[in-house]
Parts: sequence; C-alpha cells; structure tokens
Amino acid sequence: MTAKGDRDVVTDLDIAVERRTRGFLRHRTPAIGFLGEEEGGDTGHGLRWILDPVDGTANFIRGLPLTGISLALADDDQPLLGVISLPQLGRTYWAADGPGAWRDGHPVRASSASRLPEAMIAVGDYGTGPDAAERNQAALAIHAALAPSAGKVRMLGSAAADLALVADGTLDASLTLGNRPWDMAAGAVIARAAGAIIMDADGSPYTLGSLATIAAAPRLAGPVLGIVRAATAGTRYARGKAGSC
Repeated sequence: MTAKGDRDVVTDLDIAVERRTRGFLRHRTPAIGFLGEEEGGDTGHGLRWILDPVDGTANFIRGLPLTGISLALADDDQPLLGVISLPQLGRTYWAADGPGAWRDGHPVRASSASRLPEAMIAVGDYGTGPDAAERNQAALAIHAALAPSAGKVRMLGSAAADLALVADGTLDASLTLGNRPWDMAAGAVIARAAGAIIMDADGSPYTLGSLATIAAAPRLAGPVLGIVRAATAGTRYARGKAGSC
C-alpha cells in the first residue's frame, strides 16, 4: 500500500490491473483514449475508456467483499457502455445504451419500489481532502432526512457496487455527492439501462460533468430527489453540472 491524498491509499493490485487493462485496450482499440484512476491519461474529448482498477480499495484491504473493477466507454461527457465486475461476489454486470443491462448473462431491472419506508438506499462515502466540508455537511443532512423516512440506509464503500446493485434491484437508490468518472461512469450506464433514473443533485440528467450521482428506481426518483435538493440547498450541488470531465 502507498498513501495518496487525505486518508486514501493505492495498492500494487490497483496499479497492476490498470496497467494490464491499459495495455490490452491500447492493443485492441488503438484509436480510443484511456483514463485510469491511478495513472491518469486522456481527460479530453472524444471516445475514451475510463477505468477504476479497484473500486473500494479500503474494503479490499480489510477483506470486505464489496470491491469492484469498473470500466466504461465514454464519448465526451456521455458514458455509453459499462462493465462492472464484483469478483468477490462472483458477479459481472454490463450494459450499453439500447440493449438493456445484464448480470452474468441474465437481464436485470431496477426495483419497482415506490415508497421510501420500503426502500433500501445506499449513501456514498463522506468526502476527504480540502473541499470535503461542504460535501460532508450536505451528506449529514441527507442522512438526517433519510433516518426517519427510509426503510434502510447503507454505506457500502464502493460506488461501483452501489450502482450495480441499483441496476439489479437489490438497492432501491444510491446517493453520492461526487462524480469522479472512474467511480461512476460504468455504473451509471448499467443502472440507466436497467431502468433506473440517473441524475445530478439538481434533477438534471446525469453526465460526466454532473456534480453528484443520484440513481433511483423510477417510482422513487421524485421523493429521493426531494431529499437531496433540500439537503444541498445553498451549496454548489444545487447548481448542478460542473462541466465535462
């Protein structure tokens, strides 16, 4: 393990997966750019692969089995295709715009839940680093609003797992006040293809330029968005899209 940033680490496995995937895709798709969480790459426009080699590294280090490998294909700020492997659970999810979402060869659909008291909702990790104070204040407000109204609230520690589990209906919603492209792009495609509503904190459609990543079963999208908008009022999240990543 090597420290990177505030309360964050990278492992030798993160680097190995990213380098192997980068090399494979450079050979097979030389005209498409590549952006990896650990070693960077193409952050410009046009087609590019976006990889999180180990999403949920802290879970992986501690032996918690919610760890994902997340790969997306994006065009400008629109993710088009996503693949998520949750290897410790033995699951692989994939989707592209049009043909639906799949888990291990079987189609998946988002939940049909319609009431918050019957919903299980995942909330993303608290932020770290110099800009975390505003994010964490809003996250605390979201928790305060969900506590008396949602069926169950979870913090799973992996954005890839959160969004994949929304896609297959295990979770009814996922709320993350962040949108790093390697964390969210693949899962956003998969959850959207499964019928979930994917949006920014202001309710606008999700793109790689969004400030937040809100995924919800269709009939829960309104109540969930209401909670997020109330919790983020007066913050930068209320203004929505930040621009392309």
